[in-house]
Amino acid sequence: MHYSNRWGGSFDIQHDSHADDVQSSNMAIDKAALLREQLDETQQGWLLGPRDVKKDKYIDLWIVVCKKEMAKWVVYSLLIAFVVIGVPIIVAKMIPTHKEPVLLPDEYTVALRLALEFFNAQKSGRLPKNNGVPWRGNSGLQDGSELSDVKGGLVGGYYDGGNNIKFHYPMAFSMTLLSWSALEYGSKYEAIGEYDHVRDIIKWGVDYLLRTFNSSASTINKMYCQVGVAQRDSNNPDDEYCWQRPEDMNYPRPVLISTSAPDLGSEVAAALAAASLVFTEEDTAYSTKLVKAAKTAYRFATESGQQAPYSSGNQQIARFYNSTGYWDEFIWASAWLFYATGNYTYLSRATDPRVYRNANASFLKRPDSRVFSWDNKLPAAQLLLSRIRVFLNPGYPYEDMLSEFHANTDINMCSYLRQFNVFNWTKGGLAQLNRGRPRSLQYAANAAFLASLYADYMNASRVPGWYCGPNYFNSSTLGNFAASQINYILGANPGNMSYLVGYGHRYPKHVRHRGASTPNNGRRYSCTGGRTWRDSKAANPNVITGAMVGGPDKYDRFFDERKNGNYTEPTLAGNAGLVAALVSLTSSSGVGVDRNTIFSAVPSLHSNKPPPPSNWNP
Repeated sequence: MHYSNRWGGSFDIQHDSHADDVQSSNMAIDKAALLREQLDETQQGWLLGPRDVKKDKYIDLWIVVCKKEMAKWVVYSLLIAFVVIGVPIIVAKMIPTHKEPVLLPDEYTVALRLALEFFNAQKSGRLPKNNGVPWRGNSGLQDGSELSDVKGGLVGGYYDGGNNIKFHYPMAFSMTLLSWSALEYGSKYEAIGEYDHVRDIIKWGVDYLLRTFNSSASTINKMYCQVGVAQRDSNNPDDEYCWQRPEDMNYPRPVLISTSAPDLGSEVAAALAAASLVFTEEDTAYSTKLVKAAKTAYRFATESGQQAPYSSGNQQIARFYNSTGYWDEFIWASAWLFYATGNYTYLSRATDPRVYRNANASFLKRPDSRVFSWDNKLPAAQLLLSRIRVFLNPGYPYEDMLSEFHANTDINMCSYLRQFNVFNWTKGGLAQLNRGRPRSLQYAANAAFLASLYADYMNASRVPGWYCGPNYFNSSTLGNFAASQINYILGANPGNMSYLVGYGHRYPKHVRHRGASTPNNGRRYSCTGGRTWRDSKAANPNVITGAMVGGPDKYDRFFDERKNGNYTEPTLAGNAGLVAALVSLTSSSGVGVDRNTIFSAVPSLHSNKPPPPSNWNP
């Protein structure tokens, strides 16, 4: 047996069975010889009569009577045998045996499996047989059927939250984020048996995104940005007025178009580029198709002339997902296209200081610029580009901007620490990254992912920590922050409420969700007929497993009320951030971040000359 020795070298404790057999055999021979010698003396006495012999002393051992000297010899032999054989065995038993650890699923793994199921419940279109949500069926099969340029219409994709609208902007963001998590932690997904599942989720989303524009063309002049509308205080049947299961929808579902969409186009490009890396080994043709489409979407986003956010002037979009800028998406998409293609022109654009200045200017250096969300990709883009510096260290001509991204990533991480008072915190321990506004959990989950991922970058590069001004922090500080936020979501909060449906013993039962709240009993409920279930005080008849709800307010208060979506409505983007954070924290696989897969398309930086100056004028 071989045992590790933490003081250096090794313990070699061997149990030699052959030596024991020889020793046992010799003892048996000695005893036999002694018996024969005693027997000869007895026989002599019988035959020759008494002899002048020294009288031996005997000891009565109850069962056996033997000579005193022999008894001493036996006792000494037993003591020696115990010291030689028994003591090492006892010591060996006390030393921990070196075995490969058997890693049971931790609580983050349990929660991760649930969180992935939410995406199955949000699928639109013709569902696969293995979808696993018994109360969901085919829906939205007429979406976009009136469009002459989209064969088969806009069927598929995901409903965003509790309504039946498909918002393409946060949907694309969710696919980018899930792909990023799969690239960094693919081994973890594989170890817990969820790698194929997360890839199926990603593929369902990006296949739909390919339908939202002419992805086979090299240039486009429009992109479909939304299916379904919800007008406030309207009596017209739509996704606001009606309360119906997706399977029962029978009201008009308009398709919204954007001819200027630098933010949406960039996010779609990022989603397709990131997904192409996820599928590059298993399906090269599909990966190539995604890269080509990503380039088209990127070109539309960055070269469309007069630029304005896709939601500008459109209340059908801005009411739900109002985009406040697009320079951060330019950096984000450029970074992902660099990873997907290895083309240094994209890296040059991602590190163009003019773009970065514009991205910073849009936030006026407010703390909001450090909060990763579906609207703000800047902190994530900074970390994604810092990765290049951490693991590849390319040097000139990228070093200046990459080092600035790296420095800003350090500052972003410092801002998450409570002692610096950059953000308010609830008494229960939730960081108020959205400044006390509702639906705060999604921002906490996103920050947890970035913090945990950055800590893993440090660990993988053997860097023990980072500085916040003069203060030095170990990388484990970021892991602790990430865990604290996710633990809060999973129930370590003043209300002892898990905000992940299906996790723990106490979680929301009145989730604001049309499909979950309406019985799947074979009846079709009309536009207004479903309001009976919307207004019911009873728990939802269908459990939407894995949904992370909006969460508590800034006072840690939570009201499990279906009518108040600020507390009880889940979203696609919120769950994507939670999934990413959970897979980064789980220890079920015993491995950390994957250093290399994301670089699979990137040739050696040192073997390439800097690209020629671009005619791009941001």
